[in-house]
Amino acid sequence: MKITAIKTFAGYFKNRSRGLVKVETDEGLYGWGEAYSIGPDKSVEPIADYIFEMIKGEDPRRVEYIMLKLFQQFRFPPGGTGLAVMSAVDHALWDISGKAAGLPVYMLLGGTVRDRVRVYHSVGGNAGEASDQAHELHDRWGFTAFKTSPYQVDIEAVRWGRVCSAAARFFEDVRDRTPDEWEFAFDPHARIFEPVRALQLANALAPYDPYFYEEPLRPEHIPAWARLRSQMQVPLATGESLYTRFEFLDLMAAHGADIIQPDICVCGGLLEMRKIAAIAEAHYVSIAPHNPMGPLATAVNVHFAAATPNFKILEYGLPVGTEWEQCIADPYLPEDGYLLLRDRPGLGIEIDEEALKDNKIVHWQRTCTIRPDGSTSYI
Repeated sequence: MKITAIKTFAGYFKNRSRGLVKVETDEGLYGWGEAYSIGPDKSVEPIADYIFEMIKGEDPRRVEYIMLKLFQQFRFPPGGTGLAVMSAVDHALWDISGKAAGLPVYMLLGGTVRDRVRVYHSVGGNAGEASDQAHELHDRWGFTAFKTSPYQVDIEAVRWGRVCSAAARFFEDVRDRTPDEWEFAFDPHARIFEPVRALQLANALAPYDPYFYEEPLRPEHIPAWARLRSQMQVPLATGESLYTRFEFLDLMAAHGADIIQPDICVCGGLLEMRKIAAIAEAHYVSIAPHNPMGPLATAVNVHFAAATPNFKILEYGLPVGTEWEQCIADPYLPEDGYLLLRDRPGLGIEIDEEALKDNKIVHWQRTCTIRPDGSTSYI
């Protein structure tokens, strides 16, 4: 079996630009993968074309060999845009491999260590709104784990002590409005510059038992994470902005996180996630993958989670009522707050290629706020 083509499709799904990759072979088998929308929006196609020249004619089932070859032939570290496309190609190679073997991808990873995959969903607004959303998600889909922002006031215009006290009141109110066994995680979105402020906010939330406290700081300076974790009383999570096993090794060797959150669409793909997970397991660190992406990314994560002992929980966004319904007939949907495993070859999900052709790119970007003094804020 040989790789004969790599096709790319870009469109706008659920308020964000997405890049999908299809790898084709001379035996008629093909696989799909999803690239993280790291930007620029149109970067996926030229990078995929560049990658194809490196791996055309290769056997797609040689995943380890092909990914090693890509890392080596990029010569310099490929960075976020390169790794996003490499991740999508990796997904497609696993999809082909599973189809060729007639097995789900998780069986190629050593088989399952769990029967289903727990997921959480984001909620927002004030305590009443967030609680109402959580109840609706539980009643329809069975969710018992959620994530929200701790910020209830303008953090750039209000004294930090008030930011922390408002977050504490918000969490206390949410707890009063929801069953005690439900989990709530908090994501400050790396908007805090001074680690001591991140600690103050964590301490304010601690009495109400947060599930985890996600990425309060920028990821670049690992010693800051190590010090913050040593002072905190709640689980510290990070990793969505880190790439490859080497960056995660630095974080875990410094004891900088309790939970890591690599993104399977940008860290290097499923193969790289497995290596990251093995390093994490040796450091007693669990994994809650970052997954704000689409149903295809969710499918890859399900196979990773099914076969990974130190998996904890998966971020999840419902595709119902979005453009994804035009392209994927049978996405993974929750039952009782879990995604059930499928006994289907490959990733167990199919894309309608014709539906993708009608989708258009709409520019998307994260936009930071402007502080009262005119400077840009962290995000």
